[in-house]
Amino acid sequence: MLPIETGTLAAFALVALGMVLTPGPNMIYLVSRSITQGWRAGAVSLLGVAIGFVVYMVAAAVGLTALALAVPFLYEAIKWAGALCLLHLAWQAVRPGGSTPFAPRALPHDGPARLFAMGLLTNLLNPKIAVLYMSLLPQFVDPARGDVLLQNVLLGVTQIGVSVSVNLMIVLFAGAIATFLARRPLWLSVQRYLMGAVLAGLAVRLATDRR
Repeated sequence: MLPIETGTLAAFALVALGMVLTPGPNMIYLVSRSITQGWRAGAVSLLGVAIGFVVYMVAAAVGLTALALAVPFLYEAIKWAGALCLLHLAWQAVRPGGSTPFAPRALPHDGPARLFAMGLLTNLLNPKIAVLYMSLLPQFVDPARGDVLLQNVLLGVTQIGVSVSVNLMIVLFAGAIATFLARRPLWLSVQRYLMGAVLAGLAVRLATDRR
């Protein structure tokens, strides 16, 4: 028997999907890199992003999540910090003058080592991923089912699988998506407000958690 319920794992996969589909630093960097230097450069950058996910997963698995669940005050502090961060990201998405990640930034051409390093650094400094692992993930860990370490690993592997799959599609089709959105300004607005709504919804869910 899995140490985590299938329904819980599926719910977390949906949260991970919502997070990866709401543009942030990772998407902005991968789109810009893929459009300016090609999908191969984007794929190398994505490898660095994936290793960043592994770093977060290991950090959570070796004790950060268990500590947050064991110390109520610490969990509450992390929870509210995460909710405020998500609300800030939501505002950045819908504020007047906000931009879309599919309006690529000009980037210099880099070699594979720098592409990998920049992908890794971008992810390690990504506030969305920090919130996901430090604030959202603990809600899906149930100490009563035992083996908190394995629960963290299963949740982390699920998040990595969902995020890498979606980001790979973005890398491969970044140019086509950018062209499509550039020709349809209404879609750009819909994308921004949808992103803001998802982030705000996650913030409310996190703030009202009573575990």
